[in-house]
Amino acid sequence: YSYTDFFYKDYIDLSSALHELVPGDFKKKFFYGNSGAESIEAAIKVSRWHTKRQGILAYIGSFHGRTMGAVSLTASKPAQRARFSPLVPGVEHIFYPYCYRCPFNLECPSCEYACVDYIDEYLFHRYVPPEEIAMLMAEPIQGEGGYVVPPDGYFKKLKKLLDEHGILFAVDEVQSGIGRTGKWFAIEHFDVTPDIVCMAKGIAAGMPLGVMASKAEIQDWQSGSHASTFGGNPVSCSAALAVLEVIKSEKLMENAQNLGAYLIDRLEEMKEDHPFIGDVRGKGLMVGVELVKDKDTKEIAKKEAGEVMMKCFKKGLAIVTCGPNVIRWMPPLTITKDLLEPSLEIFEESLTEVEKGH
Repeated sequence: YSYTDFFYKDYIDLSSALHELVPGDFKKKFFYGNSGAESIEAAIKVSRWHTKRQGILAYIGSFHGRTMGAVSLTASKPAQRARFSPLVPGVEHIFYPYCYRCPFNLECPSCEYACVDYIDEYLFHRYVPPEEIAMLMAEPIQGEGGYVVPPDGYFKKLKKLLDEHGILFAVDEVQSGIGRTGKWFAIEHFDVTPDIVCMAKGIAAGMPLGVMASKAEIQDWQSGSHASTFGGNPVSCSAALAVLEVIKSEKLMENAQNLGAYLIDRLEEMKEDHPFIGDVRGKGLMVGVELVKDKDTKEIAKKEAGEVMMKCFKKGLAIVTCGPNVIRWMPPLTITKDLLEPSLEIFEESLTEVEKGH
């Protein structure tokens, strides 16, 4: 039965294990649900409860789930929000640090992270009182928006601004966490510590489990403020413990680092020979290849990306897109070089065929 009424060992053991892995040298508390969307909903509620504020900041291009609170933060495709208004009030969307398509037409690092200055100088000084913002929710690497990797100093400058106004910094690690990028959590690549971490998907290798971790004092809400009947069920907790052990014992994060570097190198080589490859980006085994019709204009190659995906599938490579025109490389953490190499060959062959057809 669920932990709502009975405690059990795996629930406690998983909390202890995650306490050591989640970034931050401070005491933490954990809320368990069944999915990534549930972990996001918990973050929304706890941030409002703890800060006594209502506002939430999220990013254009983000994906956080399809439940009512989560979809209010989501902004990667209009279809995800169509006909569901009014959504949760108090949510403002800001520009993600998408350097390949900078909305300010600037270059990093000479821009000095103008997208952070925009939050301060435009939002906070013109129409969004910062003292009314409870939380900013960010994907450390934007997933459905196109596998967009922020520049190294972005989150440090952002966190400084948030701290100045008492705004909680939450990260959605549902897709990027649990070893995917070569570290337990993608935010660790940016040398900044979040207040709240949401995770799911890889945490239990397909079993239903969502986790919202935070500084202990943030989850100071009264009993009954939030719960999930089957959240943190014993089977899922046991699966999560097994996942953490396998990642450690089989050195899967090292595998993600090594093969991820190899994958990016090979794709960068292809970029030199293929007019459709505009950008290659990623961390570990979370890599995106942005396809464009023209490298100078960066015109989005949405149709062509879909064609490449289908040709790959017919040749035996299951690969999908993210954003309108990005090929998503997200192989199993257990993949070997012997499997990765033919995958790259299928991809290049398919890409060449599509390029010749256009």
